[in-house]
Amino acid sequence: MTQRPGPRALSDEALSGLLARQQFGTLATNKRSGHPHLTTMVHSWDPEARIVRFSTTADRVKTKHLRRDPRAALHVPGGDVWSFAVAEGEAEVSGSTTEPGDAVGRELLGMVPEEGAAWSSGQPGPACPPLAAPGPQSTPLRHSRTSR
Repeated sequence: MTQRPGPRALSDEALSGLLARQQFGTLATNKRSGHPHLTTMVHSWDPEARIVRFSTTADRVKTKHLRRDPRAALHVPGGDVWSFAVAEGEAEVSGSTTEPGDAVGRELLGMVPEEGAAWSSGQPGPACPPLAAPGPQSTPLRHSRTSR
């Protein structure tokens, strides 16, 4: 019988590093029924402020869920199937960006990873849509707890 590795606690520094290294995660919001709604998201992690940021548009289901119930969690995979981090907290849905250079737009541009700089030029990468969708919003998830 193959024995699986047991759970191991990661330090806060290791969990923060995992959130910073990974570009994609699975965001969980709460449906009105109480069941989870899961969606893959590109995110950015600010370790000093302990905030996970992601971009979405006002018409998305996750935005409606977060306005009704701001509790959310972001699952980020590690280097193997047994490694992961989960950031939990309450999301703050910003207003939509309405003109070039406004505060929300600047926050969105700050989320673009260096290797995805082509996004800001309007050239989406093969796996990622541009951040210049009509009315994008920045949604910070104020991190209150990280688990593994």
